[in-house]
Amino acid sequence: MFRLFLLFLCFAFVFILPAQAQPEDGPFFSGAYLLELCKKDGGGGEKVKRGHTACQAYIAGVIDYHDLLRSLGTSPSVDMCVPNTAKTSDLQNIVLAYLEKNAQHDPFSAAPAVALALFEVYPCPKKKTSQKKKKK
Repeated sequence: MFRLFLLFLCFAFVFILPAQAQPEDGPFFSGAYLLELCKKDGGGGEKVKRGHTACQAYIAGVIDYHDLLRSLGTSPSVDMCVPNTAKTSDLQNIVLAYLEKNAQHDPFSAAPAVALALFEVYPCPKKKTSQKKKKK
């Protein structure tokens, strides 16, 4: 009976436990990985099953984190202002197009690429600086 238990335990460790999802020193979501999740097949459907859900959730997470930084007054220099009315499917298309044109982001974390893609379409309005009137 004990041998059967050990055999079951070995089976569980080998076949049930998930493999490591990414290299120890790599990003959780690389640009290349996000690109694969966001891609569509020739008919406009998902290339990866449920990929659009993961893609859109990742993009929404980047936006939410950016908005948090803005609310704390620590927004980065790439300051995007995505309207609340933006559809996640439209955001996916924006990021997908950007990633397809900018392969330099492939091995790195996808978050900066998402921010840059959205910044191109939704830059924040520049704040007007008050200028003193010149005296004649």
